[in-house]
Amino acid sequence: MNYLKKFIIDFKGLSIGDHDFDYEIDDKFFECFEYSEIKKGDLKVNIALEKQERMLILNFKINGFVNIICDRCLEYYKQTISGEKILIIKSGENKHEETDEILILPESEYNINVSKYIYEYIVLLLPLKHVHPIDENGNSGCNKDMLEKIKLLSKKKKYDNRWDALKKIKNNNY
Repeated sequence: MNYLKKFIIDFKGLSIGDHDFDYEIDDKFFECFEYSEIKKGDLKVNIALEKQERMLILNFKINGFVNIICDRCLEYYKQTISGEKILIIKSGENKHEETDEILILPESEYNINVSKYIYEYIVLLLPLKHVHPIDENGNSGCNKDMLEKIKLLSKKKKYDNRWDALKKIKNNNY
Protein backbone atom coordinates (compact mmCIF):
# COMPACT_ATOMS: atom_id res chain seq x y z
CA MET A 1 0.00 0.00 0.00
CA ASN A 2 1.26 3.42 -0.93
CA TYR A 3 1.59 5.49 2.26
CA LEU A 4 0.61 8.75 0.57
CA LYS A 5 -2.75 7.38 -0.66
CA LYS A 6 -4.38 8.47 2.57
CA PHE A 7 -3.66 12.08 1.60
CA ILE A 8 -5.95 11.92 -1.43
CA ILE A 9 -9.13 13.96 -1.03
CA ASP A 10 -12.05 12.99 -3.30
CA PHE A 11 -13.76 16.36 -3.65
CA LYS A 12 -16.31 15.53 -6.39
CA GLY A 13 -18.45 13.52 -3.97
CA LEU A 14 -18.44 16.20 -1.27
CA SER A 15 -21.44 18.43 -0.75
CA ILE A 16 -21.11 22.19 -1.06
CA GLY A 17 -19.98 23.61 2.27
CA ASP A 18 -17.28 23.02 4.87
CA HIS A 19 -15.38 19.76 5.44
CA ASP A 20 -12.47 18.94 7.80
CA PHE A 21 -9.60 16.52 7.22
CA ASP A 22 -7.08 15.69 9.94
CA TYR A 23 -3.68 14.10 9.35
CA GLU A 24 -0.85 12.95 11.60
CA ILE A 25 2.56 13.49 10.02
CA ASP A 26 5.38 11.23 11.21
CA ASP A 27 8.75 9.87 10.08
CA LYS A 28 7.12 7.61 7.47
CA PHE A 29 5.68 10.67 5.71
CA PHE A 30 9.10 12.29 5.28
CA GLU A 31 10.60 9.01 3.97
CA CYS A 32 8.29 9.35 0.96
CA PHE A 33 10.12 12.49 -0.17
CA GLU A 34 13.47 11.41 -1.58
CA TYR A 35 15.60 14.51 -1.04
CA SER A 36 13.97 15.74 2.15
CA GLU A 37 16.21 17.50 4.65
CA ILE A 38 13.63 16.51 7.26
CA LYS A 39 13.88 12.88 8.36
CA LYS A 40 11.77 12.88 11.53
CA GLY A 41 8.82 14.81 12.80
CA ASP A 42 5.55 14.75 14.67
CA LEU A 43 2.95 17.15 13.32
CA LYS A 44 -0.79 17.55 13.24
CA VAL A 45 -2.33 18.94 10.06
CA ASN A 46 -5.92 20.09 9.79
CA ILE A 47 -7.32 20.97 6.39
CA ALA A 48 -10.55 22.97 6.44
CA LEU A 49 -11.94 22.52 2.94
CA GLU A 50 -14.67 24.85 1.75
CA LYS A 51 -16.34 23.53 -1.39
CA GLN A 52 -18.04 26.09 -3.59
CA GLU A 53 -19.76 25.67 -6.96
CA ARG A 54 -16.58 25.97 -9.08
CA MET A 55 -13.85 26.40 -6.50
CA LEU A 56 -12.28 24.75 -3.44
CA ILE A 57 -10.57 26.66 -0.65
CA LEU A 58 -8.20 24.59 1.49
CA ASN A 59 -6.95 26.15 4.71
CA PHE A 60 -3.98 24.16 6.09
CA LYS A 61 -3.22 24.46 9.83
CA ILE A 62 0.09 22.84 10.80
CA ASN A 63 1.41 22.35 14.35
CA GLY A 64 4.17 20.18 15.80
CA PHE A 65 7.90 19.72 15.44
CA VAL A 66 10.49 18.33 13.05
CA ASN A 67 14.07 17.19 13.63
CA ILE A 68 16.52 19.09 11.45
CA ILE A 69 20.27 19.57 11.39
CA CYS A 70 21.66 22.64 13.13
CA ASP A 71 23.60 24.88 10.71
CA ARG A 72 26.12 25.70 13.45
CA CYS A 73 27.02 22.39 15.14
CA LEU A 74 25.61 19.87 12.61
CA GLU A 75 23.57 17.94 15.21
CA TYR A 76 19.84 17.26 15.01
CA TYR A 77 17.46 19.32 17.12
CA LYS A 78 13.68 19.71 17.46
CA GLN A 79 12.31 22.70 15.57
CA THR A 80 8.78 23.75 16.49
CA ILE A 81 6.52 24.42 13.52
CA SER A 82 3.23 26.29 13.59
CA GLY A 83 1.38 28.12 10.85
CA GLU A 84 -1.38 28.35 8.29
CA LYS A 85 -1.38 28.27 4.50
CA ILE A 86 -4.20 28.56 1.96
CA LEU A 87 -4.60 26.75 -1.37
CA ILE A 88 -7.38 27.75 -3.78
CA ILE A 89 -8.37 25.24 -6.45
CA LYS A 90 -10.32 26.50 -9.45
CA SER A 91 -11.79 24.64 -12.42
CA GLY A 92 -10.23 25.22 -15.81
CA GLU A 93 -9.13 23.53 -19.01
CA ASN A 94 -5.59 22.41 -18.13
CA LYS A 95 -3.83 21.59 -14.87
CA HIS A 96 -1.39 24.34 -13.87
CA GLU A 97 -0.42 26.56 -10.98
CA GLU A 98 -1.49 30.13 -11.53
CA THR A 99 0.29 31.37 -8.40
CA ASP A 100 1.70 29.73 -5.27
CA GLU A 101 -1.79 29.82 -3.73
CA ILE A 102 -3.96 29.12 -6.79
CA LEU A 103 -4.13 25.78 -8.60
CA ILE A 104 -6.19 25.21 -11.74
CA LEU A 105 -7.54 21.66 -12.24
CA PRO A 106 -9.46 20.34 -15.25
CA GLU A 107 -13.16 19.78 -14.63
CA SER A 108 -12.61 16.06 -15.21
CA GLU A 109 -10.47 15.80 -12.05
CA TYR A 110 -12.27 14.44 -9.02
CA ASN A 111 -9.52 14.25 -6.37
CA ILE A 112 -6.30 15.83 -5.20
CA ASN A 113 -3.33 14.43 -3.30
CA VAL A 114 -2.48 17.05 -0.66
CA SER A 115 0.73 15.33 0.56
CA LYS A 116 2.92 17.46 -1.73
CA TYR A 117 1.33 20.66 -0.41
CA ILE A 118 1.62 19.54 3.22
CA TYR A 119 5.33 18.82 2.70
CA GLU A 120 5.95 22.15 0.93
CA TYR A 121 4.12 24.11 3.63
CA ILE A 122 6.11 22.38 6.39
CA VAL A 123 9.37 23.31 4.64
CA LEU A 124 8.16 26.90 4.13
CA LEU A 125 7.40 27.20 7.85
CA LEU A 126 11.01 26.32 8.77
CA PRO A 127 13.18 29.28 9.75
CA LEU A 128 15.85 30.32 7.24
CA LYS A 129 18.60 29.71 9.78
CA HIS A 130 18.47 26.29 11.47
CA VAL A 131 20.11 26.77 14.87
CA HIS A 132 19.51 25.20 18.26
CA PRO A 133 17.26 27.41 20.36
CA ILE A 134 18.76 29.37 23.24
CA ASP A 135 17.71 28.13 26.69
CA GLU A 136 16.24 30.26 29.50
CA ASN A 137 19.78 31.02 30.80
CA GLY A 138 20.88 32.45 27.45
CA ASN A 139 23.02 29.44 26.53
CA SER A 140 23.02 27.85 23.11
CA GLY A 141 21.74 24.28 22.81
CA CYS A 142 24.55 23.52 20.36
CA ASN A 143 27.20 20.89 20.96
CA LYS A 144 29.79 22.55 23.25
CA ASP A 145 32.77 20.74 21.68
CA MET A 146 31.76 21.89 18.20
CA LEU A 147 31.36 25.49 19.41
CA GLU A 148 34.89 25.39 20.85
CA LYS A 149 36.29 24.06 17.55
CA ILE A 150 34.50 26.82 15.65
CA LYS A 151 35.89 29.42 18.04
CA LEU A 152 39.45 28.09 17.60
CA LEU A 153 39.22 28.00 13.81
CA SER A 154 37.64 31.42 13.49
CA LYS A 155 40.20 33.37 15.50
CA LYS A 156 41.54 36.26 13.50
CA LYS A 157 44.64 35.29 11.57
CA LYS A 158 47.79 37.32 11.79
CA TYR A 159 47.99 39.93 9.05
CA ASP A 160 50.51 39.18 6.30
CA ASN A 161 51.92 42.47 4.95
CA ARG A 162 53.65 40.82 1.97
CA TRP A 163 50.44 41.32 -0.04
CA ASP A 164 50.41 45.10 0.38
CA ALA A 165 52.72 45.69 -2.60
CA LEU A 166 50.49 43.63 -4.88
CA LYS A 167 47.39 45.44 -3.67
CA LYS A 168 49.00 48.79 -4.60
CA ILE A 169 49.72 47.54 -8.12
CA LYS A 170 46.17 46.24 -8.51
CA ASN A 171 44.61 49.47 -7.26
CA ASN A 172 46.78 51.66 -9.56
CA ASN A 173 45.82 49.69 -12.69
CA TYR A 174 42.07 50.18 -12.21
